[in-house]
Amino acid sequence: MPAYPPLPDPDPVCPLCARPIPRGAKQSVHHLTPKLRGGKGGPTVLLHQICHNEIHATLTETELARDYNTVAALRAHPRLARFIAWVCKRPADFHSRSPSARRKR
Repeated sequence: MPAYPPLPDPDPVCPLCARPIPRGAKQSVHHLTPKLRGGKGGPTVLLHQICHNEIHATLTETELARDYNTVAALRAHPRLARFIAWVCKRPADFHSRSPSARRKR
């Protein structure tokens, strides 16, 4: 039987937009419960940087801790759902500056 070279590791997938996160793409780790709200040692997810920026531009730390501390809850938020539909049409390594916070204070 011939020896085959090992397959390269597949790119991780962003749980928010479900697009792959290619090597070299801007990415960051998101604490599902914000560190300042008790999530310092809690679960984290790897996201595209643009997805992470949109989460924090949309929701406050308190909202994230109280109501949006799962990927399913984030994906169900109306504003984030519109963002996901938009960003899914972009290449996996797409990044642009996110506008400042659009949430109500």
